[in-house]
Amino acid sequence: MAKFAGSRAFVVEDETLVLFGLEDALADLGCEVVAQAMRLDQAITVAETLGPVDVAILDVNIGGTTVFPVAQILKERGVPLVFATGYGRAGLPPEWQSHAVIVKPYSQQDIERALTPLLAGRIVE
Repeated sequence: MAKFAGSRAFVVEDETLVLFGLEDALADLGCEVVAQAMRLDQAITVAETLGPVDVAILDVNIGGTTVFPVAQILKERGVPLVFATGYGRAGLPPEWQSHAVIVKPYSQQDIERALTPLLAGRIVE
């Protein structure tokens, strides 16, 4: 049984190959990607209308703009956030630095480490 079996994730990533790799890694960990977006406008719409999710993984730079409007919507809905960025935590504005970060290029182990505290109540041993 996968570690995060039954967990539901929303993913925002504008690079197709990175998105597919992230979806595969999440599937291997037991997370179902219930929604994904590759453009900021699409991500905002999904964030506003999305059903319950356990976590969102957000690429910080989406087509040259930042993902923070989406993050704000999700934060207000109580969705735990993981930011994906090549710049690390220091590349985030101060108000977002307390959230989980995975540094590109990341591995499945990096994803698992970031998700473990966020999905602690859902871990299947």
